[in-house]
Amino acid sequence: MYPTISKLFEDSVAANGQRVMLRMPIPKERKKGRGVQLVLNEITYERLGEMVGRFSAALTELGIQPGDRVALISKPRAAWATTFFSILRCGGVVVPLDPELQKGEIERILREAEVKGVVFSGGKTDDILAIRDLLPEKPFIVSMDRVKDERVHFLDALILGKTPLPRVEVDPSSLAILMYTSGTTGNAKGAMLTHANISSNALTSVKVVSMSAEDNFLSIVPWNHIYGLTITLVTPMVVGATSTYTPVDRNLAEVMSKAKPTIILGVPKLYSVLYGRIRGSIEKSPLKRLIDRSSPTLMGKLVKKKLFGKQFRFFTSGGAPLSPEMSSGLRRMGIGIMEGYGLTETSPLLSMAEAFAEEPGMTAVEGVSLRINHPDENGVGEIMAYGPNVMAGYYKNPEATAEVIDADGWFHTGDLGTYKNGRLLISGRAKNVIVLETGKNVYPEEIEWELITLPAIEEVMVHEGQRQGVPAVCAQIYPNWTYLKEQGIDDASAALEAIWEAIKERNENLAAFKRIRYKESITLVDQPFEKSGKLDIKRHLHQVDN
Repeated sequence: MYPTISKLFEDSVAANGQRVMLRMPIPKERKKGRGVQLVLNEITYERLGEMVGRFSAALTELGIQPGDRVALISKPRAAWATTFFSILRCGGVVVPLDPELQKGEIERILREAEVKGVVFSGGKTDDILAIRDLLPEKPFIVSMDRVKDERVHFLDALILGKTPLPRVEVDPSSLAILMYTSGTTGNAKGAMLTHANISSNALTSVKVVSMSAEDNFLSIVPWNHIYGLTITLVTPMVVGATSTYTPVDRNLAEVMSKAKPTIILGVPKLYSVLYGRIRGSIEKSPLKRLIDRSSPTLMGKLVKKKLFGKQFRFFTSGGAPLSPEMSSGLRRMGIGIMEGYGLTETSPLLSMAEAFAEEPGMTAVEGVSLRINHPDENGVGEIMAYGPNVMAGYYKNPEATAEVIDADGWFHTGDLGTYKNGRLLISGRAKNVIVLETGKNVYPEEIEWELITLPAIEEVMVHEGQRQGVPAVCAQIYPNWTYLKEQGIDDASAALEAIWEAIKERNENLAAFKRIRYKESITLVDQPFEKSGKLDIKRHLHQVDN
């Protein structure tokens, strides 16, 4: 039997009291008006434990009982972690929401989840109060920031003088998190994740990455995504390690330098940009090119020392497939990268590749079974998973639950891949597959892996289009204008021509039926694609009618 998340937290606080649990970058005014510097605000396990005990007492006074849902709408910060563990400590269920959601989206989820309370941060007070007035049961509202409105509680004021609440005992099979995940149309479904779902995956993840209390995780993935929540908040907590969260912004490099991470957790988009800059720096220097050719691992040591520090161990990546060229390029330099695969519905981790994997693909993590449903002649079929981390179902949606969890408890991922000799290779999402007139299946992700490494391309989304009335492989591309302008190209027509020439050359790495065969199949877009918090493209917003 797996423990509850609250039990894991309580035990870790007792064992790691003065160790730093969280570091959050904040701007701070320099002395004598010398501008703003970035500092890492630290909170220890003991301090967070004290705050959690007091806030859980306040939540109980506000009426939260075991099983009640409380929405948490904020970007990661110490108060986010305090709220998360406090809700669980008093037996409640956390409903983490992306603060970037629109008012109507938030209202729909809060109404469906029948929340008893909302804890939020940022400038959404008017929206939250307006939504509250539309709900049949008016939830209480708590702000992490001081708000001049008597209808809103201030978190810091609520916990003053409170006696910490003892942990409320709940069964590990009880609902812990109601995590809403977008579908193909953008409509969110609430994945019901139990304490055992999360704790089993966190305990497994500790083993997979050989994590210890000496590790310091740096993550760009927010905690309202299960990837960020389980892997960078709960998992490090289990062993007394430190987590540093930072958004992807102009301060990212500075935070990396100050945090001195041993493990960096990101998404393929981040690593694509990082690898591109590393290769660009090498290509611009004759000395670096010489070192890279003669001793790539020495080049890797220089890169690690400059960017991350000598304590750095490896990258971990999830949320979308990695480009094989990028991962092999990093490993060639002695920079390890562990690629993980999973979904919100699986809490999330299902499989992982070793930091210096010599074979393609990933292996199933401990306790998880994988198989391929209805494989084709190439062994490609839908990936299915079974294990303690598979969700209890979709909230108030038995029909959708029955579509993805069969009678034997196997979860149908909707992803395509092969599973041979114990190694899983991902082909792509079943819903994205392009079926050509010949019957051949083309997986857009495979083509995107090849094209995203082209310096002229900033972002790319491969999709099905039409040419002469039959399906064709097409792409929407946001050009890398910085690079193109360095080449003397500053208009769309010339950019398209340059990108097309680069694609034709890169086509040699792809089977003939997978290639973008015509320049007319490429569309340049004026703005970057709208993306999720994991930086993957929201494809449903950018699909074109055939």
